[in-house]
Amino acid sequence: MSQLLTARQAEELHKSIIAYLASANLLKSSNALREELGESLTLDDATLKKYEGLLEKKWTSVVRLQKKIMDLESRNAALQSELDSATTTSLSRRNQDPVSWLPRAPARHTLQSHRQPVTCVAFHPVFSSLASGSEDATIKIWDWELGELERTIKGHTRAVLDVDYGGPRGGTLLASCSSDLTIKLWDPSDEYKNIRTLHGHDHSVSAVRFIPSGAAGSPASSNLLVSASRDKTLRIWDVTTGYCVKTIQGHSDWVRDVAASPDGRFLLSGGNDQVPRLWDISSGETKSTFLGHEHVVECVAFAPPTSYQYLAPLAGLKKPPPASSSAEFVATGSRDKSIRLWDARGTLIKTLVGHDNWVRAIVFHPGGKYLLSVSDDKTLRCWDLSQECKCVRIVADAHGHFISCIRWAPNLVTDGASANGESGANGLSTPTSVTTNGKKEDSGGGGKGIRCVIATGSVDLNVRIFAS
Repeated sequence: MSQLLTARQAEELHKSIIAYLASANLLKSSNALREELGESLTLDDATLKKYEGLLEKKWTSVVRLQKKIMDLESRNAALQSELDSATTTSLSRRNQDPVSWLPRAPARHTLQSHRQPVTCVAFHPVFSSLASGSEDATIKIWDWELGELERTIKGHTRAVLDVDYGGPRGGTLLASCSSDLTIKLWDPSDEYKNIRTLHGHDHSVSAVRFIPSGAAGSPASSNLLVSASRDKTLRIWDVTTGYCVKTIQGHSDWVRDVAASPDGRFLLSGGNDQVPRLWDISSGETKSTFLGHEHVVECVAFAPPTSYQYLAPLAGLKKPPPASSSAEFVATGSRDKSIRLWDARGTLIKTLVGHDNWVRAIVFHPGGKYLLSVSDDKTLRCWDLSQECKCVRIVADAHGHFISCIRWAPNLVTDGASANGESGANGLSTPTSVTTNGKKEDSGGGGKGIRCVIATGSVDLNVRIFAS
């Protein structure tokens, strides 16, 4: 007998083996082992019943524990390499400075209730509410701080493809769009009552975004909403009347995503024709086209002014454009597995390669230094714009299946300026401003007001919250 086991452990193992063989109807083997062990082992029917299944339970639990150990070892190795490459100063700064915060596994909350893949998420600009839409035709409202489901909204008859908070009344309406060809507006202050349904698109409505009004930092209480559709058009709606005030045509195929610039002057859209476009909202004309992607463009985003200092050198500029300019650089993500950064004239300034499946959603860090992306490869990747767009963090297996969406919680509002910030583009707020001696000072670069909270949604039916 092996010296690894004590006499008691050996006896337990023998009983388990005999019970297992008996339960598997291998009676000859069971009796043979009993005979060999002889009088050293007493085993009545009751004991046999007690030990039945014990061997299988231990076997499966060992496999589970081995997997857990391997996961912990790889996590430990990742943290160790992070520690090795960090200085004391950078570590203490990273712990305090929201501008340097990046998400890491594990997620703070995994929100489960949807019965079909999650397609979209959006943060309430003021409260700790998060809306998620799904192919199960419902919208669910969660408390992301507590990780609890608050309510389920029903109204759409087919998959909900996008959601966004914004509009009048302090930027707190919720808009949703669906494969049922409609856009619906819901009022969070009245128990998410459906206050209006917008009809006009001839095919699935893929994306919806509120358009901020006025210069960045002014109250974002615009009445305008933009939608992108499989009918190849973008439509601009007045949410107070429900009328479509403009139809923008130019794409030759399904328009999958749209974003609005922080000052509400420009739109960026992309889709199946593989050519993202920058539009002037007032004229409805194409300002630039972006040629280079080799497959469907899944997602688009305007770079916030806080990122200009990092993107300007990539574009060969000696000094960054003024922060008051709102559409200097843009990012696009595609099924060709790449993310591309462009200047507003349509010049490609950088291609980010690393994902090994479709890039499904992108978002800029409000501090401006990073771009985050999620993909069908189940990873969340963080790209450092100050280091030639090097991928500095990979959250592997951020979800158990394809990741469909990502949003960053809007900045905290410190002076009532922007209730929803740049809700029209990626759910990012414009940098909040603090009043000092009667003058407004931009605080975006200093990280004030940045909330270190990210939400992602996936085909695994889950919404995940990554937070500091």
